[in-house]
Amino acid sequence: MGEAVNRAGTSEEVKPRSVRVVLMALMIAMLLAMLDNMIIGTAMPTIVGELGGLEHLSWVVTAYTLATAASTPIWGKLGDMYGRKGSFLTSIVIFLVGSALSGMAQDMGQLIGFRAVQGLGAGGLMVGVMAIIGDLIPPRDRGKYQGMMAGVMALAMIGGPLVGGTITDHMGWRWSFYINLPLGAVALAMVSAVLHLPRKERGKTKIDYLGAALLTVAITAIVLVTTWGGTEYDWASGQIVGLIVTGVVALTAFLFVETRAAEPVLPLHIFRSRNFTLMSAIGFLTGFAMFGAVLYLPLFQQSVQGASATNSGLLLLPMLLSMMAVSLVAGRITTNSGRYKVFPIAGSALMVVGLYLLATMDTSTTRLVSGLYMAVLGAGLGFLMQITMLVAQNSVEMKDMGVASSSATLFRTLGGSFGVALMGSLFTSRVQDTMTERLGAAGAGATGAGAQLDAASLAKLPEAVREAYQHAVAAGTHGAFLLGAAVTVLGFLAAWFVKEVPLKGSGPAPAAAEEPTGAQTQQAPVAG
Repeated sequence: MGEAVNRAGTSEEVKPRSVRVVLMALMIAMLLAMLDNMIIGTAMPTIVGELGGLEHLSWVVTAYTLATAASTPIWGKLGDMYGRKGSFLTSIVIFLVGSALSGMAQDMGQLIGFRAVQGLGAGGLMVGVMAIIGDLIPPRDRGKYQGMMAGVMALAMIGGPLVGGTITDHMGWRWSFYINLPLGAVALAMVSAVLHLPRKERGKTKIDYLGAALLTVAITAIVLVTTWGGTEYDWASGQIVGLIVTGVVALTAFLFVETRAAEPVLPLHIFRSRNFTLMSAIGFLTGFAMFGAVLYLPLFQQSVQGASATNSGLLLLPMLLSMMAVSLVAGRITTNSGRYKVFPIAGSALMVVGLYLLATMDTSTTRLVSGLYMAVLGAGLGFLMQITMLVAQNSVEMKDMGVASSSATLFRTLGGSFGVALMGSLFTSRVQDTMTERLGAAGAGATGAGAQLDAASLAKLPEAVREAYQHAVAAGTHGAFLLGAAVTVLGFLAAWFVKEVPLKGSGPAPAAAEEPTGAQTQQAPVAG
């Protein structure tokens, strides 16, 4: 058994080995959630070839995303109410059941349904990891472990497409889902054996079913608007307008219900903390830029720079390595000094610069230059990715740790949805316009409705059309990244209003700019 960890950092020291064993189990679970979509992306053409249902292809991803986003805040609240370990283990089991069923799917309809089950479990994985770390390690000491989380993210983004392609080619697409089972079994066994947290007293708490239902409707409407807008349906279409109205009505009703619920699924009082609100906004903007960059950087390098689609994960290596290194350094400095305000400011500034530099790329930009630009963006993300969660968790009481973690995760997810949708809409528009300018109406038709061509399709085009398309993609990425840079300026401005609240934990704290809202003591969780 490891020694107890006091949330305020006033008790005995934790044995580093015990914490590392727990964190290893948590990182495996985190890898499950992140790796899944990266692997499935490369298997989708094979899946469609066997199951058919090409017209429903997007729902394989959308069902998973919707279920994940909608369940995220509910998992956070369940952990706060009934205990984090139990809810976390339950989410792993649901994820693994969804994975096994997805691997056994016999048609596209079954696959979409089972992917939704998988997404329900995935919603609890990331939240569970972040909230348990929040319980286990005081904020002041948490920075030293940031590199592990950044490393897992890099491993998923780089290794996912490579592993997915290898599994699909040599073992079949079903193993893209089955591969989760041994990893999940290891995570289940390790978490069950080594993680011991205080039991929650259930009391007579009442679940906020109405609030959960309204929040689910609102999140679903938002995600569908950002997923379908400009692609499946025009932005002014009845379907999109109807979804927007539904989302606004559901969100308004949700806010009304939460002010009266005995145990609200998302307590609105956590937003009274300036730092929590600012970190939620910065997290949203970070997700906006990051998910857009991850989507359009490989597209630019494949279409314009002639890179192989098979190695698409490796194309992001400069950004991911930079993000991991900077995250590790920022975490160490935060642990040693207790100060963190400089990191959101520096991170937002570097993101603005990095996105602007990426917006300057054209058909003559070399891979070396684009790699350097990606490294600048990665450094900005490294300053922000874990610090935003750390400060958000430090801004609430221990009883709200789960909903704080889930809210921060949800805002980042929604930011990614908006980023992909808006940057994608602008990208498509610029590609079509440029093709029309260069080749007339026939040029616009050559790229199809999606304005995206894979390497094989691109190679079949006449040289004049191919050259025009490369210029069009460069113009599209210019517009998309310029939008990302403009949006990220808002994050830079917001970062200046963050207050240097002392991080709870061991070591001398910096002078307080305002009183933290978190509790000062907590029953000690045990690692090991």
